[in-house]
Amino acid sequence: MQRGTVTEVFLAFLSLGCTSFGGPVAHLGYFRTEFVERRRWIDDAAYADIVALCQFLPGPASSQVGMALGKLRAGYAGAIAAFIGFTLPSVLLILAFAYGATALTGPAAQGALHGLQMAALAVVAQAVWAMSKSLTPDWPRRAIALATAVVALLVPSAITQVALIALAAAIGLSRPAAPSPLAPPRRADLAWLALFVFLLVVLPILALTGDPTITIAEKFYRTGSLVFGGGHVVLPLLEAELVTPGLISRDVFLAGYGAAQAVPGPLFSFAAYTGALLGNPPNGLWGATLALVMIYVPSFLLVFATLDWWQTLRQNARLRNGLTLANAAVVGLLLATLYYPVVMSGIAGWPNLVWAAAALFLLFRKVPPPLVVLLSALFGAGLSFV
Repeated sequence: MQRGTVTEVFLAFLSLGCTSFGGPVAHLGYFRTEFVERRRWIDDAAYADIVALCQFLPGPASSQVGMALGKLRAGYAGAIAAFIGFTLPSVLLILAFAYGATALTGPAAQGALHGLQMAALAVVAQAVWAMSKSLTPDWPRRAIALATAVVALLVPSAITQVALIALAAAIGLSRPAAPSPLAPPRRADLAWLALFVFLLVVLPILALTGDPTITIAEKFYRTGSLVFGGGHVVLPLLEAELVTPGLISRDVFLAGYGAAQAVPGPLFSFAAYTGALLGNPPNGLWGATLALVMIYVPSFLLVFATLDWWQTLRQNARLRNGLTLANAAVVGLLLATLYYPVVMSGIAGWPNLVWAAAALFLLFRKVPPPLVVLLSALFGAGLSFV
């Protein structure tokens, strides 16, 4: 990838952070449109390789893909800039909700939110179509994508997703290829991985001192280290860590989780809400910052530990075969997610189908995704008055 500036990365992801509604799969669609098609920072195959890597890592996959793109474009500072730009809008909105700015109520707001859901559906559909054309150009790879989609729908879980990508990669690795050396991980890669493990082991020990700040930091770090399958999986984990021991009330917790569905950007921003509304210090803005940083630190460490080595490994001929089929599996996972929950939860009758198809038509006509999102939201708000 051609190098760019930290400011360029921040502004690109800030725009996406303000407009990327619809959850992690929709985010991947927005990222592809912005960085593969429009800005041409990366090609489809390299983008799918990054998506496949982040599917293997614990943590929020879409945020990790953003970190990886930022790092490839502008180094470590670029990864941080991508994270801040993509996450800041959702954090500000959900903190406004936490402090009582509940403006997103009433029929018009609900109509706008439904419009955002229709736009997200169109973005995901476009991403699946475009990626399938470049990553599954022949029937063997299409068969793998379709089989992956079927299994993912029949056995829905984060473990299933990882296992399907690993199985497709293993099939590719078994194919004959010209011998080529495997580069070992760099010392810096091992250092990032060692820091990840060190914090995972040491923070629980330090939390035994009873210091409330360390205790909260440990809870959010451990949660960020163990979440597979996207932001929705974080709900039961944080509920066990915060609600069960009485650190935050169940009603407050669930209200914030509902609000998190209505804001753009990553669902992990919910951590800032819970940190702000903890019953005892650390809470407020300090608690929000602590919770948000600690739930994302594992993602940074794992992306930093694996990305550069992954970029080297993908040049190996045998691994290239594995990645080719892993990419086909990624298309299948996106296809499964397009069907459920995106289509099944969003399409209720033919008017919604026409609505989503119109948004998809605009995207295929090269209308910028943020404009399609805005038009769909305004249309939904307008329908509420009819």
